[in-house]
Amino acid sequence: MNTGPASTILVVEDEKQIRRFVRQALEREGHRVFEADTVAAGLIEAGTRKPDLVVLDLGLPDGDGVQFVLALRAWSSAPVLVLSARASEHDKIRALDAGADDYLTKPFAVGELQARTRALLRRLRSASEQAGPLIRFGDVTVDLARRQVLRADVPVHLTAIEFRLLVVMVSNAGKVLTHRHLLREIWGPAYSESTHYLRVYVGRLRQKLELDPAQPRHFVTEIGVGYRFQL
Repeated sequence: MNTGPASTILVVEDEKQIRRFVRQALEREGHRVFEADTVAAGLIEAGTRKPDLVVLDLGLPDGDGVQFVLALRAWSSAPVLVLSARASEHDKIRALDAGADDYLTKPFAVGELQARTRALLRRLRSASEQAGPLIRFGDVTVDLARRQVLRADVPVHLTAIEFRLLVVMVSNAGKVLTHRHLLREIWGPAYSESTHYLRVYVGRLRQKLELDPAQPRHFVTEIGVGYRFQL
């Protein structure tokens, strides 16, 4: 059972059985749940309900769920959890690049759905609580204003690129960031396919900031897709 405050969640899914399954799972966590079965109805509900989180199917009768994400991102930063029978990495990456935050491939377990929604809602609350220039994880403190990183109160030297990568990742804690998104943010669009750069620099951040770089807890690989930073 969720111990945090109740949240408003919008479920956009055209299959009635799955919609009911998701609704019941989220209501057991104490959330208020609203439903839609098309892209158009989902956008109307999102505008009306102002949800804290959206659970979205990619295959909808009047369009692709990616269209929903693109339209939503024009005015809302609410986390989006994608549910889809599409298991290919290409579909996941398209949704994440459009602005989705995480994904689950059907079929999925109730516990996994609840855990993912809890994580995204925690990230939402953490972002509002950590709105200032200090971000803390493990024994690390990142001072964004001073561009300073401390580990156990000892300064850690990061290169300009390492610090830029760190800022992008910690600013999107809990969100899956695709290789392409990170490469464009750090190096620019000309480097959007140069994934070996990312492997090198994420590896350096792990060496400098993880307790056990071989088993990272904060800088996590999403195989074939990208990386996720976890507080």
